Amino acid sequence: MIVVTGAAGFIGSALIGGLNSAGYHSIVAVDDFSYPEKNKNLENKSILYQVERLVFEKWLNKHYEEVEFIFHLGARTDTAEFDIALLNTLNTEYSKMIWRACVNYQIPLVYASSAATYGGGENGYDDNEATISTLTPLNPYGDSKQEFDLWALSEGKKPFFWAGLKFFNVYGPNEYHKGRMASVILHAFRQIKQSGKMNLFRSHHPDFKDGEQMRDFVYVKDVLKVCIWLMEERKTSGIYNLGSGKARTFKDLVKNVFISLKLPEDISFIDTPIDIRDKYQYFTEASMDKLKKSGYPYEFTALEEGVKDYCEYLILKRYL
Repeated sequence: MIVVTGAAGFIGSALIGGLNSAGYHSIVAVDDFSYPEKNKNLENKSILYQVERLVFEKWLNKHYEEVEFIFHLGARTDTAEFDIALLNTLNTEYSKMIWRACVNYQIPLVYASSAATYGGGENGYDDNEATISTLTPLNPYGDSKQEFDLWALSEGKKPFFWAGLKFFNVYGPNEYHKGRMASVILHAFRQIKQSGKMNLFRSHHPDFKDGEQMRDFVYVKDVLKVCIWLMEERKTSGIYNLGSGKARTFKDLVKNVFISLKLPEDISFIDTPIDIRDKYQYFTEASMDKLKKSGYPYEFTALEEGVKDYCEYLILKRYL
C-alpha cells in the first residue's frame, strides 16, 4: 500500500491520480475529510482506504507491515496563516510523528517542504543542505516548513530513503477549492472568463515593474513525475527543490491565459493586500541541478505549454 497524506488536497489528489495512471491502485488516502468541496478531488480515483488524519498514527501502528511508501503532503498551506500553534501542530509535529514511524517501521518517505523557506531570496534558491540553516522565511507557514527541514537534517535516525521537496509555485487541476491560495492561473481564468479583464498585484518594490514580479511556476504534472520517480528509484536521500528551474513574470503567465481563451489582452493593476505586502516574494527560481544530478531524466513543462494544457482542462470542465 502507498499512503498519501493531504489526499483530498491539490497535489495529494493529483498524485493519487498519477499513481493510478502508473498502475498503483492500493492507495491509502489520509486527510480531514470533513470538507465536501475538497473531497470532489477524490472522485473516480482508485483508493483502498480513507483514513482520517487524527487517527492515522493509530492506523499506521496497526498496518505498517503492509505500507510500502508514504507521501506526506498534508499541511496547513496558507501563507497568510498566523496561528503559530496551529502551524506547529499540523505542519511540524505531525510531520515528526510520520518521520519517526517511517524510521521505526523502515518505510521510505517523501514529504512536502516549500519554497516559502527561502524567504525573500537573499541567500538564493540553492537546495544545498549545508546552507539551509541560513534561510529566513517571510511568514509563519514558511517558518513551520523550515523548522521541520532543519529537524529532519539534524535527526540521527532517518528513514532508509527519504526526500523533502521544496515545492515552488505549483499550478494545475484539483486546486479549485484553495480559494485565495489557488494559483494565479486559476484566478486569471475565472476573472477573464467573467469580465474579459485581469487584475494583477501592483509592484511595491523599486526593482520590479508592475506585473513583472517573477516566480518559478511548475506544472503539477511535473511534480507527479518527480514524486513517482523518487518512489521507484529511491536513489539519494535529501532535500530537493521542485520547480521548473525558470522564473517567469506574472504578465507572461496571464498573457498566456488570454491566448488560451482566444481573448484580447486586458491587464490592470491593484495594490497588493496590506496583510501580505511586506511578506511578498518578488522573485523565486529553483536551482534544479541537485535533482538532475541524482539521475532525474525528464525535462520540465514550459510555462506556455502548461498554461495551455491547464486552460484546456478548465474549458473542458466548464469551470468558472
